[in-house]
Amino acid sequence: MKYAAGCDVGSLTSKAVIMAGDKIVSYAMRKSRARPWESADAVMQEALENAKLSMKDIAFCVGTGYGRDKISFVNETSSEIACHARGARWLVPNVRTVIDIGGQDCKAVKLDEKGDMVKFITNDKCASGTGRFLEVMAKVMGVELEELGVLSAKSKNPVTFATACTVWAQADVIQHINDGVPVEDIAAGINTAMAARMAVLAGNIGVEREVCMTGGVAKNDGVVRALEKILGVKILRVRKADPQIAGALGAALIARNKMGGAQ
Repeated sequence: MKYAAGCDVGSLTSKAVIMAGDKIVSYAMRKSRARPWESADAVMQEALENAKLSMKDIAFCVGTGYGRDKISFVNETSSEIACHARGARWLVPNVRTVIDIGGQDCKAVKLDEKGDMVKFITNDKCASGTGRFLEVMAKVMGVELEELGVLSAKSKNPVTFATACTVWAQADVIQHINDGVPVEDIAAGINTAMAARMAVLAGNIGVEREVCMTGGVAKNDGVVRALEKILGVKILRVRKADPQIAGALGAALIARNKMGGAQ
């Protein structure tokens, strides 16, 4: 059997996906290291071990992410935008707008009815609207990053943040904590601030149904629900696989096509 693979080396997390035909055989995620090639080697090795394969079993591999040019074992590389769009389309076949929030960047991509990319916009100059924003806020609050979505669901009186700027929002969180504001209300405010920042970005390309979210922040129900309310649309949940692997999945799909597989 011929296997295709994709490796996405991101700023905070590295992902690898192995496919056989139209099936995900294995995937892995690891926190990125300082050296991109080490991140790539480690996460791909984990995916291979999970599938009981070796690199010689991979017929074609595509790299993506900020560290894609440092991956030694790929046959070629592809842009993050193209890979995320391709991966999201596989995960949610009827998607027309993809909103991806990564560790240190966020992007919105519009697709046509065939799944081809027609417009996109990215924000990689500021931590606001990215996973890093949530990471900093969670640390200030003394909670785990994964708790923000759960906490916000319990909120009865969400606080309002005047800005999504990480520096100023951090100061506001500290003030709210000192004032005795319940952590669930602070969490809800943080998630809404994140969603509002992303809504502005997505609005610049024109949000068109159907909409889905990818990236690690897609697993934060608080942000997803807030974004649905602001945009006035239902955001389709990714069910077929972890939404965080969309970029690596898209790279694997491109690799599969290079082998002569299905489009």
